[in-house]
Amino acid sequence: MDFQTKLIAQEGTGMNLRNLILFLSAACVLPIVGCTGSKSGSAAKQGTVGIAFETLQTEYWVAGFDAIKEELEKRDFAVLEAIADGDPNRQLQQVKNFITRRVDGIVLVPKDANSCIPAIRAANEAGIPIVLFNRPAAAEADVQSVAVQADNYKISLETVGFMIEQARKTGTKHKAMIVMGDLGDINAIGRRDGFDAAVKGNEDVIDVVARVPSEWNQEKAQAGVVNALQANPDISFLFTSSDFLLPSIVSALKSSGKYEKIGQPGHVILGGFDGDATAYQMLKDGYLDATGVQDVYFEAQASVQALLDLMAGKEVEPLIHDPGFVIHQGNEAEMADRTWGAKLVNSQE
Repeated sequence: MDFQTKLIAQEGTGMNLRNLILFLSAACVLPIVGCTGSKSGSAAKQGTVGIAFETLQTEYWVAGFDAIKEELEKRDFAVLEAIADGDPNRQLQQVKNFITRRVDGIVLVPKDANSCIPAIRAANEAGIPIVLFNRPAAAEADVQSVAVQADNYKISLETVGFMIEQARKTGTKHKAMIVMGDLGDINAIGRRDGFDAAVKGNEDVIDVVARVPSEWNQEKAQAGVVNALQANPDISFLFTSSDFLLPSIVSALKSSGKYEKIGQPGHVILGGFDGDATAYQMLKDGYLDATGVQDVYFEAQASVQALLDLMAGKEVEPLIHDPGFVIHQGNEAEMADRTWGAKLVNSQE
């Protein structure tokens, strides 16, 4: 694929100007906050940390990326950053570049649990601590890392549980749909399993008639939801494994005449996972019943603290869970300050 075609393809997935700039630097490691071409260029700092993200294609990843940098800068660390644009081989090279630059630690968001193993192994061999943000490595891997991850199962279980409470209040049985993520991603698996656990034992209220694969792709999600609604036009309960997919889901609901506010005839009980700006705006506008929130600020702080502890030679638990929370119509005013998407919405008002 030539450069111009690559840019067009990226823009077609919703890349904004900030992401485009990062994409242009994705093949290399971009220094910020005063770093030069070597670690010695940050002598006035406490040290240097490399941040390698697999992608910045969703608001969550952008928010996490910015929060981690902010945490490091607060602690007077210089930062090197790299975006792999979904390519594990590119990310491996970026991590090796960090190692060559003699960083003191690495924060990594891998594409999946297995493709990151060579990058972690390279860091281990170089004696550089590495923390995985939101996506842990495969449990059976023979490498050493710490992961900070949202409790996908628990957050989904609680979100869908709240949705089922709303369904039960209607006094009718609901046909349900789940839009699943890429099941090669451990996060997507946890969210699917949380949905299933919430539904189990509530079959008198919820009948799951559609499981839509999305592979975290907007077009695939929209087509799948459209097809599911055509096959089951009386679906009235829908959970998406990521708020990132809500624009496609809303489009499909609108085309089927099923996008109505809470309390209105024809409303589809709607819930998601992430807590992004789209979800929060829909919650405020009265269309979204609930979403499970990944506490991006907790995860960023925990990732940086774990990395600093590893640098200091301290023992750190290999998996640190973000318990997250559910924001819904009943607690929106109370929980907005902790919801990262709400901050994005409110900052633009």
